Order: sequence, then structure tokens, then C-alpha cells
Amino acid sequence: MTRTTSRRSVLAGTGLAVASAGCVGRVRNIVSREPSDQLMLEIVTVPADTDPNAVRIARHLSEHMNEAGIDTRIDTVNLDDLLRRSLLNHDFDIYVGQFPEAMPFEPDALYSFANSRFAAESGWQNPFGFTELAVDDLLSEQRSAGAEDRDAVLAELQETVCELQPFSVVAFPDAVTAYRDERFDGWEFGHPTSAQGLLRLSYVPPEEREGTDTDTEEDADADESNTLRLTTTDDRITENWNPIAVEYRRHGTFTSMLYDPLVRRHDDGPLPWLAEGWEWLDSETIRIDLREVEWHDGEPLTADDVAFTYEFLEDTSMGEAETPIPTPIFRGRSTIPESVTAVDRSTVELDVGSVNPDVGARALEIPVLPEHIWSDRTELVSIAGIAVDEEITEALVSPNDDPVGSGPIRLVESTAETEVIFERNPDHFLRTLDPLEEVDDDPNPSTGETDTDPVTDARPIPNAYRGKPSFERIVIEVVPSDIAAVQQVGDGLADGTLSNLGPDAVPRVGREADARLVSVRSAAFYHVGYNVRRAPLSNPRFRAIIASMLDKTTIVDDAFEGYAAPATSMLAASPELVPEELRWDDDRGTDPVHPFYGSNGALDTDAVRDAFRDAGYRYNEAGELLARDQ
Repeated sequence: MTRTTSRRSVLAGTGLAVASAGCVGRVRNIVSREPSDQLMLEIVTVPADTDPNAVRIARHLSEHMNEAGIDTRIDTVNLDDLLRRSLLNHDFDIYVGQFPEAMPFEPDALYSFANSRFAAESGWQNPFGFTELAVDDLLSEQRSAGAEDRDAVLAELQETVCELQPFSVVAFPDAVTAYRDERFDGWEFGHPTSAQGLLRLSYVPPEEREGTDTDTEEDADADESNTLRLTTTDDRITENWNPIAVEYRRHGTFTSMLYDPLVRRHDDGPLPWLAEGWEWLDSETIRIDLREVEWHDGEPLTADDVAFTYEFLEDTSMGEAETPIPTPIFRGRSTIPESVTAVDRSTVELDVGSVNPDVGARALEIPVLPEHIWSDRTELVSIAGIAVDEEITEALVSPNDDPVGSGPIRLVESTAETEVIFERNPDHFLRTLDPLEEVDDDPNPSTGETDTDPVTDARPIPNAYRGKPSFERIVIEVVPSDIAAVQQVGDGLADGTLSNLGPDAVPRVGREADARLVSVRSAAFYHVGYNVRRAPLSNPRFRAIIASMLDKTTIVDDAFEGYAAPATSMLAASPELVPEELRWDDDRGTDPVHPFYGSNGALDTDAVRDAFRDAGYRYNEAGELLARDQ
């Protein structure tokens, strides 16, 4: 008789009695070597008060794996600990997390996420230790393919990665935030937790607010301070402002506002930012003209800073270590240029080889660092909690207490785990632009066949950003839960929530008379990552069976309460790039590559056990799945 487990028993609640089991299980299996030793795996993720969606996915998978005979435990850790374990130390069996890109990203992001050249490095590039030469070849081919051929290469690449499952895409969530629109408007026009979204906000003076008595002392104080008040459950921004510290960055919203990139992604195309424009001189060379800007300390930003940044991202020791120590973030972008040359004070040339123009533009999406600050952070150091084999530099672990960037905000003060305050950079180039000047906001990215038709991109800054930021200060307060964050907005103590709200907090927004809800589909997909360095997760057949224990439709309906979309490919935020056979079909209701073993949220455990036996694994008399060598 087919045995099933109820989907409600899997997903109901998030209160977990968890224990660290992966390492313990491995030690027990090594020491005992008894024929009855059960396979033990650990799933690591963040606790429910940090991200209820992630822990519900972990619970869903753990319950199903336990039912299939695998002793599975959940270990909940702080987000920075999760990133250290998974991205830096590679000390995990399975993790549940989110991809760091909140906005739809260029598909070349797959290059660093799955290329075997990065398998031994730390960071978001290939945290799984995945090595597959066929995937490497496709990753390289998509970088150089022309516009007509690239879609076919990307389709084959997605199909191959989905088949081998170094990670399982679960769902693309909605970025859900609560806000008040009395003092600032424009929340609905941009991603609410991105730098672009915050920069698009416009301050509403007291005299222009509907139904407001502008003569009150409170309104006068608000008008004078012009402070954007935000609330979040993530306290890491109160302790670390290092744009290349991977364990302290999720979407990098505020570090990207402290440090300007050459190009910022806007809607569907790249927007010149520090770069006033760029030109393809030939099929391999990009020339960049820089704006005249200054660092926060008054020093001029020059082409030498840009050239230094690219060199520094490739080796943060700047030649002091025996082997290069690259930054574990922006790795995919920093590997695109083959060389970077400061032609003069305001001109930079990048030799990017024969790459697709979209890939070349992606190379410009890095934060530019001041050479006079970061060149002194090349010393080799060590830090507790980071157990990497390679050496590490001060640049990678420094909290960057006094950040000196060129961005539209500057750090004022911070109280760890409580509050952080930023102020507007009055000298930022956006402030000099007339918001009333009529400009063409249509995207005009540098694309085309560059070997025959070089393209110059000198787009004007769109009206949405001109004269911004409209706030003088940002005050971010840390609160213990999503419910508390919504309460702050409802009580008028905050203008908006910064961290994404879990589904449990959404009904509370509706009960707050002055709170509004904005929901935007995020590209930061939830996924289950497998450490393929370790058996049995090194076996693609084993990973495929685990992937088929994920009922993504049920997870979206019950865990996310519909505020997400199930998916198979990591590029599903750009559906035009996903081949038909990988697109989610709501009528089918299951993954087209690794369909769920069961129906309506109930696991068919007999089918799962048969799949494990077919893959060469054995069960003991107690129904426990044994390690492969038992």
C-alpha cells in the first residue's frame, strides 16, 4: 500500500526543535561502521523570525526526507552564520537560502554560480563545489555568442543545470513591504527594497499632503528634518558597511548607495552612473568616460580608482600573497575584463575579449572603491568563524567602520543591532540634475553587433532619479519581527519596512488604517543548495531524487500563501529566456524536470524508496536508508 505524508503536517507552523546533526552523523558513520547505520544529513537555514519562508521550505524537505528513511535534521543559524557556513567555509550538507540579486539579472550570473573554475573558492560563485565540463563549456559559449545564437546556448545551459541539480530552484518570491504615503510617494514605482526603489521616492512637503494640518509642530519638524524612516529585522547593516564582505551582504541595498557603480541596472537596461557614457571602440574594447565626482572625503574620483578596483577585486592582497586572493563577491563580473587601463584622468578602457555586449555591460556593474583607502587593506589576516584553506586579507573581513564612497548617501552613526543613520550626499551628481528637464526615459542599452556597429551609450539620467535623493536622512531601526515592523508603520513611527514581510505579517497591514502594501516579484529566488563535495550529494541521481521531494506548488500555496511563483530555472524572472520545456505549467502543477513524487502535497514514499533502490542505495529492516558503503 502506498504511504503518504500530509502536506499540512509538513508545512504547518515554524516552531522547530532543531539540532546540528550533519557533522555528528558523519562522525558516527565513520566511527561505528555498523551495517545498520542510517544516512544522516543536515539542512541549514535561518530561523523563522528572520525568514519564515526559508525555514518552511527546510521543514517541508526535512519531513519528506525523514519519511523516505533519511535521518534529516534542521539547524537554524543567523543569516551571517549561514552565509559563512555555505559560502565561505563550505561546511554544510544542504542549505536553504535566497539568491542575492533582487532585480532581474543578466543571465551571465550563471557563469560564476555554476562554473567549476570557482568550485574551490568562497562566495556566491559555485558554493556547491559543482564540476561539470559540459556546463563550463556552455557558460563560456554564452559569454561570446552573438545575440541570435545566445538564446539557444542559454536554453541548453539551463536544461543541463536543471538536469544535474547542483541546486534546486524552489520559487521566486514577491518582495512584500508596508509603507505610508503621506511623507514620501513613489513606493509603487520601483523595487521597494532596492537602491533604485529608494532613490525613486519623492518627498511630499507638509503643505501638499492631503488632509494634513501643516501648521502643527510635528509637521514642521518633519519638514525640516526630511528624514526617511525605515524599519527592518536584519541588523547586519548596523554593524558592517563593507561592500565586498559576502556574509554581511544580501541584496547590498545600502552599500550600493554608499559606493556608486559605473553602471546601474534600471528597468530592462544598464544605465550609465559613474560612467557618463561608454563606447565600444571595437569588438573587444569598451571606453568609459567618467563623470566629474568626488569621494565622500573630498578627494577626486579618477580613472586610476576604477583601474585599481578591478585589479583589487581580482587580488585583494595586490601581489603580497603567493597566490591571488580575490573578493568572494562580484567574482563573475570581475573576471570579464582581461585588462583595465586608465587612459587619462577621466577615461578608462576595458579589454573584455570577444564577449556578448550584454555581458560586457555587466562587467561595469561593480562598486568603484577609492584606491587611497583600500590599498592599505591588503594585509593577510585571520578571523574567528571563517575556516578557509586559503589566506584572507583585511579587505575581506574589515567592517569598514568609516565608509568612504562616492554614492548618494553617507554614514552618520550607528548603534549595533539597534539603529543606523545615513545622510544625503549633497555633492552627489544626481543632486545637480534638474528633475523638471525633459529626458528620454526609454532604455537604450549598449547592445548590437559590436564588431560591425560600435554603439555609444550616453543616456541621460531618467527623471525618476534627477535631483535625488529627496530625503536628507535615512534612519533604519531594527525590530524583532515582521509584525513589529508593520506595527511601526501603522503607528506612524516608520515610513516603510525594509526587509521583506513574511505572509503572516501581510494580514496585519490590512488592519492598519494608514499602512499600504506593495508587492513586486523578486529575482532573489529561494533554492535548496547541495554540497556536491560530499557523498551522497556528489551523486546527481541522489540529488535528483531529493529534488523530486519538493512539492513547489504546495510550498508556494501554504508556506508563501501565494506570494511567490514556483519555478524550475534560476532565470524564470526573465521568462523570455527560459525554454518552453522548463517553464512552469500551472495546469501540470509540478516540476517538468524533476516532478514531485506524490500529489497534492502528499509524498508517495514507496515511489521515493524505489527510486533510491534503483540508484543503488539500500534500506535496512527498519526502513532506514543506508550510506552507500553499508
